[in-house]
Amino acid sequence: MKVEKKVISNLNKCYAISALDFKGKKNCFLVAAEKSDPCYLFDEDGNNISTVWTEPGGIMTMTPVPGADGQFLSTHEFYSPNNSADARIIIATPEENNTWSRRTLAKVPFVHRFGLLERAGVTYILACALKSGHEYKNDWRYKGACFGGVLPKDLSPYNDDNLLELKPVVEGLLKNHGYSKISHGGHDAALIGCEEGTFIIDPPAVLGAEWTVTRVCSIPSSDSVLMDFDGDGKPELGTISPFHGNSLTIYHLDEHDHYIPQWKLGLPEKETEMLHATWTCEILGKPTWIVGWRKGTKKTIAITWDAEAGDYKYDIIDENTGCANAMHFKNSKGQDVIIGTNREIDEVAMYTITE
Repeated sequence: MKVEKKVISNLNKCYAISALDFKGKKNCFLVAAEKSDPCYLFDEDGNNISTVWTEPGGIMTMTPVPGADGQFLSTHEFYSPNNSADARIIIATPEENNTWSRRTLAKVPFVHRFGLLERAGVTYILACALKSGHEYKNDWRYKGACFGGVLPKDLSPYNDDNLLELKPVVEGLLKNHGYSKISHGGHDAALIGCEEGTFIIDPPAVLGAEWTVTRVCSIPSSDSVLMDFDGDGKPELGTISPFHGNSLTIYHLDEHDHYIPQWKLGLPEKETEMLHATWTCEILGKPTWIVGWRKGTKKTIAITWDAEAGDYKYDIIDENTGCANAMHFKNSKGQDVIIGTNREIDEVAMYTITE
């Protein structure tokens, strides 16, 4: 694996990232800051094509609105676990003359991650609150929850005076941090990581039915992924543990469909503190897990299954950067591209991967 790096921006405490098709352009992507700093839109070559906003920041998650050319949803004002009681989800819409409008969709205190899930022709929104309250710094007595609802096709009526109502799907989740979208049973589902373990949350099978919550592992997780790395037809479970932890493990399904440890990242845990960036995809035709950590050696790596060795291996993408989040896409040339928000050095980086 060869890695060519290009620094495309210097953004204070850069954090959130999302793909976005914009005015007919494919492979555009958003990058926004954790603190009170801007959100930028880039084209696939890393050129800054729009400043979406300059503040307030506190952006943990962004995601495109299905079928809308450039409209997206975003968290606002989640500045830290100790300063996020005013967090909410907003609608950002491109307007004329390269300007953007913003309106509140839903107020969800402590909302950290959220996503859109399609099932049976309906789009659902699932919002994950890290906790539900606090009285002092690092107060974790008030557990988090996940809230769900139908995302209307027309978002124009929603604002601070007309908020979308979201109802609890599952409550009592301590340090409810991890979220990834997966395919489960032929439809979209969410994979949630918290102190109680890893859960799959399926949206209703038919409109008006209940959500389904299934725990697949009881080991505390800051983030989890499901992917068939070794090609045996069964998804492996990858976990970062515990909350903002320094342990990375991949579990394999045994003959009883129980997840058992298969591989653990063999680096001293003092070097892998605050594992955080996580993204699964195919790179150079191989199922790959991109992982980055924000303390210690601050590396970003790509983990793959080595069929000849019968074991996992990893390639170093970058180091001394402290990547908070990463994403992957194939550009118009068919090349694998990784975007990393290297929060600890205020750097947005584009990595082109070749053989």
